[in-house]
This record gives sequence, C-alpha cells and structure tokens, in this order.
Amino acid sequence: MSVKIFINYSPNFNPKKRKTSQIKFLIFHYTGMKNETNAIKKLTNSKSKVSCHYFIKNNGETIVMIPDLYVAWHAGKSQWKNYRLLNKNSIGVEINNPGHEFNYKKFSKKQVQSIINLSEILIKKYKIKSKNILGHSDIAPERKNDPGEKFPWKQLAKRGIGLWHSISIQSLKKNRKIKLDKNSEKIFYDNLSKIGYITKKTESSKNRKFNNCVVKAFQRRFRQELINGEVDKECLIISKNITKKFK
Repeated sequence: MSVKIFINYSPNFNPKKRKTSQIKFLIFHYTGMKNETNAIKKLTNSKSKVSCHYFIKNNGETIVMIPDLYVAWHAGKSQWKNYRLLNKNSIGVEINNPGHEFNYKKFSKKQVQSIINLSEILIKKYKIKSKNILGHSDIAPERKNDPGEKFPWKQLAKRGIGLWHSISIQSLKKNRKIKLDKNSEKIFYDNLSKIGYITKKTESSKNRKFNNCVVKAFQRRFRQELINGEVDKECLIISKNITKKFK
C-alpha cells in the first residue's frame, strides 16, 4: 500500500535520533482547532512546542512533519502500562477535525482511508502490535478527549489496526446502564489495567475523579454510543472481551 506524502517540516522535535526498536506505539489525535490552516501553522510554529509525525488533511492528503526516527512532541504527559511520557516510544498522527470544542464531526472517508493506508505501512515497518495502537485520551485521560467517540476504531480493527470487541450491539445494549456490584466493578478496573489504562486504587475524591476520566476514555474507545463515565454491565462485558485478545 502506497501513500502520497507531502512535506511540511516542524521545528518541534528532539534532535537525537532514536532506534527503530524504540518505536512501540501508534497514537492518533485530532487537531481540535477551528480550521486546517491554523492547525498546520500551530504544529509547525516553534513557539507552540507541539508537533506530530504525520498530519492528515480533510481531503486525505498526508503531510510528514517529523521523520519517524525523531521524537515529535505530541503525547505530552502520558502513561500506558509501564511506559511514561510516550513521545519517545511512539509515532503521532494528527487528523484534522475541530474536536469537541468546535463542533466535533465525523472523520471524512478520505481521511479514514489515509489513516488505514498510513497505519498499515507503519505497523509493518515497525512491527507495532494492535494493543499498542491508541488514542490520545487512552494515554492522557485527564487531559484529552481525542480522537473521540467518532473515530472509526471498529472499522480500523477490521483491518488489523487497533483492538475492538467481538460482541454484537444488540447483545450489549441489553446490559447498558445495569449497575455492578463492588466485586464486578473491581473486575472491570482490573481489566482496564490489563488492557493498559492507568487507574487509581484508593477512594479519595481526586482518585475517583481520575478514574471517571479513565472510564470515559475507555467508553470513547470501545462503547462510543454512551460516554458517561459510569461503569455498567455493558462496560464490564466489553472489558472482558478485550482482555481475552491479550492471551
């Protein structure tokens, strides 16, 4: 699969090259800005201190902003399993979309096709595992909502890009909003940890707030029809199904 690439380099990167073996993750973002021109300007402005490796425009064109072997500044404060500050171990892909703040919309068909084409190349080149293909909100749930609940995770998973559950919507809806007992809730949070999410164990108000953000991130990823931060039986069933894919 080939991708037509345009170049618009950003000055925002670490000058020391990394080894190909350090690249473990592929992380998707939306730009969250009102228009594409401003998003590109921000990502290529030295004062912004942000960048990405690839930028996908509304029309599907793909721009290289940072070559793969340099660390781009896209993930920020982040954590997944035992990895912290994921910039050094990831490739960041920004997809133009106004995001939740500016009338969040569906990603265009051309954008989705470009995401698929680019991802298939990167996965093959760096041997990136499906469980390591993530959204920004997965690794920074307190700070970020992107790429959001309109990102086509299910469609991508059919092409081997990221994970998705294998349960019918009809079956899941029967269990929506059914509350869990304490033991079942613990199993859900244990499953989140197995998947890679970071959760807090103690019951302080600060930790409950953090866990609520994590649950919303999980829902944006795997239960996109309802993002309320509340753990129910549907979430538990999905989490069990996803963790099976790690065995």
